[in-house]
Amino acid sequence: MMENQLKISIGESTSKGRKEINQDFHDLCIPSEPQLTTKGIAIALADGISSSNVSQIASKTAVTSFLIDYFSTPESWSVKKSAQRVITSMNSWLFSQSKQGQYAHDKDKGYVCTFSAMVFRSNTVHMFHIGDARIYRLREGNFERLTEDHRLWVGKETSYLSRALGMDSVLNIDYESFPLNKGDLFFFMTDGVYEHIDEATLLETVQTHKNDLPSAAKTLLDEAYDDGSEDNLTIQIVRIEDLPVAEMREVDKQLKEKPLPPELEARMIFDGYEIIRKLHGSSRSHVYLAKDVETGSTVVMKTPSVDLQNDKAYLERFLMEEWIAIRMNNPHLIKSYLPTRKRNFLYNVTEFMEGQTLTQWMIDNPNPSLEVVRNITEQIAKGLLAMHRQEMIHQDLRPENIMIDASQTIKIIDFGSTRVAGIADINTFIEQEHLQGTAQYAAPEYFIAEAGSTRSDLFSLAAIVYQMISGKLPYGVNVARTKSKKEQKKLHYKSLYTQEADVPLWIDETLRKALEVDPYDRYEELSEFTYDLRHPNAQYLKKSRPPLLERNPLLFWKGLSLTLAVVVVTLVYKLSVK
Repeated sequence: MMENQLKISIGESTSKGRKEINQDFHDLCIPSEPQLTTKGIAIALADGISSSNVSQIASKTAVTSFLIDYFSTPESWSVKKSAQRVITSMNSWLFSQSKQGQYAHDKDKGYVCTFSAMVFRSNTVHMFHIGDARIYRLREGNFERLTEDHRLWVGKETSYLSRALGMDSVLNIDYESFPLNKGDLFFFMTDGVYEHIDEATLLETVQTHKNDLPSAAKTLLDEAYDDGSEDNLTIQIVRIEDLPVAEMREVDKQLKEKPLPPELEARMIFDGYEIIRKLHGSSRSHVYLAKDVETGSTVVMKTPSVDLQNDKAYLERFLMEEWIAIRMNNPHLIKSYLPTRKRNFLYNVTEFMEGQTLTQWMIDNPNPSLEVVRNITEQIAKGLLAMHRQEMIHQDLRPENIMIDASQTIKIIDFGSTRVAGIADINTFIEQEHLQGTAQYAAPEYFIAEAGSTRSDLFSLAAIVYQMISGKLPYGVNVARTKSKKEQKKLHYKSLYTQEADVPLWIDETLRKALEVDPYDRYEELSEFTYDLRHPNAQYLKKSRPPLLERNPLLFWKGLSLTLAVVVVTLVYKLSVK
């Protein structure tokens, strides 16, 4: 839990005004922990179009569905992805309802409404907007409109909504995010309100009722009505009362409750586990094979090094490993489980897999068949795809982080460098350090301080495939030495299509594309890469054999030198004969 929590004050008021029914709808959701931290506070406002007699249903459905479905999206998703997925789904449902109704060919009679929402999460607000309701912000006396009206004007007095929920099957959502300040005031208003209230009136009213936002909202609504508004009227006022501290305190909390464990030894009983043997040790962590005394199950226990007890960035990543492993459920990702008893120390526990690392497997199997390589690659890709669907980027895919058993079943076992979009929305220690993968397998963009993407994981996977086939790396160690895009443009892919390697040209071209230096030149999806490893891409089949200089530079220069030597000897001989 954070040292300070996000807190808001809210004032809301709505009225049908001079109309027969109220086609506006508004609501908000302030969840309890842990969702207050992981998902934030959501507020939404919708305004149905007056020409439709069902738009009030659209408004209520849009707001209600958003507030329910947003909080049902995975914690690993970013606010942007979660909200946009939900809004897009709402739009599809409303549009389909209109198409099935009697006014299928009249957009002005269907399930159509405007929609404006904000999600306050940590120290950031995320804004989503479609239509002509408005959101304003009052910060330190500066009153600013944050949204643009989606209206098409066909004359001085006539305009139409150009964008709204349920209007079309394709939806374009305005999105923006910006930092929050304590004391910020946000105003959500439908056109029935903002068209009849000037800035001076609003500021004066808020100042008069600064300790009673519900009264301020009701007063502003009455002002708009008295000014002659003929539309429905809805206003929401949100004030930011408190914000979390800039960084998470989860690490501090965990360390106070759970000290780092000592270095463990075989046969030791530790926190309900019997240590069997040490599997791996480094300056950063220790990994042990252990047995749960209570259940008898064999597990893997990982403990952080005591030398890093003051490195909060590392410790937060350590905690994140188990957070990810608990939430993932894929046969090619190592699994962790919620603790069944209290832990007295800081450590992670995951399932045990009998096997070896892919590093050792490649040493034991230096010349695997292409079919075996494909099988391994497809399993790794399935694990990565499961992570990518949850908006997670592994960032450190390498043979040492991949286990393979006797049946050639694959599992990715380490999530220490994984970037989780949903956590990146929060200001945490883990995001203060630009994470990179292991140098030999990391994508080039990491070395010029660019953010990684799913295509970065693709590069790492392709580098592993290249190594399984050839025993080498596509760029050697040169990628890690580059510090600019200019230097990276000089990198040259080492073609596998040589006389010494029995690799089809289309396989080589598939790897070449996946290993492009520029991430935007690579495959867009992992599935495209794995498909092309099995099915010859027609585009690659049309390519001719690469020149000898590219395939084997050493052989090319040896051949050229031999040719020149023969020419020189021939010329010397002819001159001597004359």
